[in-house]
Amino acid sequence: MKIVNIIEKKLVLDIFFKVEEAQVQYELHSGGLSKPLSRLSLNRGNSVAVLVFNKDTQKIILINQFRYPTYQNGHGWVTETIAGMVDPGENAEESARRELLEESGLVVSTLEHISTFYPSPGGCSELIYLFYAEVSGIYAKYNKAGGLISEGEDILTLEMTLEEALEKIKSGELMDAKTIMGIMWLENRRLKNLK
Repeated sequence: MKIVNIIEKKLVLDIFFKVEEAQVQYELHSGGLSKPLSRLSLNRGNSVAVLVFNKDTQKIILINQFRYPTYQNGHGWVTETIAGMVDPGENAEESARRELLEESGLVVSTLEHISTFYPSPGGCSELIYLFYAEVSGIYAKYNKAGGLISEGEDILTLEMTLEEALEKIKSGELMDAKTIMGIMWLENRRLKNLK
């Protein structure tokens, strides 16, 4: 592992999110160490996301809710996978199952891991664990509205075909990265199965 020297670090924000400022030096690809640099890191914890496919309707189950950070770019309501934070004491799968239940009322037997990734490694320490699940029969029944009122969530559950989702990615209607990754993964799986 390459060398990293943490010269100093301090919390500059500690509310729901934490922002840490650090003075660091790191080993350069060419050898030696960088000069001391100031870097910020948004520490919000890790999260999970689940792309759910309803085998009965042959549609993807997604949610729509207000996301203030996107409002600043002219949007506000975002259609995305069911997702949420990994709570202390939970592993990623436990968190995914809890979020499915809280946000849509869904219970799944199997979660397939798609990927674990950093959504924005230049400024945020968050890892996202992305899963895939299929539902059918009584397990495909979901709440049309959901979320935790105590957390200010007002969630609408909706379905769309894979083809509709791909078109919404092209048109810019679907803009959430974890959702796009899940949909592209599902399209890739579909294409492999056609061979």
